[in-house]
Amino acid sequence: MVKYDQPVVSFAIFAPSRLCGEVFRMNALLTWAVQFALVCFALAMLLAFLRLLRGPAAEDRILALDTLYVCSMLTMLALGIGFGSSTYFGIALVIALFGFVGSAALAKFLLRGEVIEP
Repeated sequence: MVKYDQPVVSFAIFAPSRLCGEVFRMNALLTWAVQFALVCFALAMLLAFLRLLRGPAAEDRILALDTLYVCSMLTMLALGIGFGSSTYFGIALVIALFGFVGSAALAKFLLRGEVIEP
């Protein structure tokens, strides 16, 4: 059981949450790791968005979209770890599902010129 008079390391973006009736607090290393991961994912999303805008071919733009959905899924997972909430994991699962279906449809469109066959 966690005593409430103990000093706790916390940072601005992660508020402590309740987990199984006890106060759940991350240690400093995990907090810094999650924050570093979020910065890296944001940078990767920015670069992928630039490739999406400037891509010379349609294949480059599709790969940029794949990178964007994977980075957004990983961002949701990191936020779920950071906030201690399982809601973010469900959101990440939905992003992965829609991203995969979208990638398959775009690949079929580039290969055959149509998504739904008559």
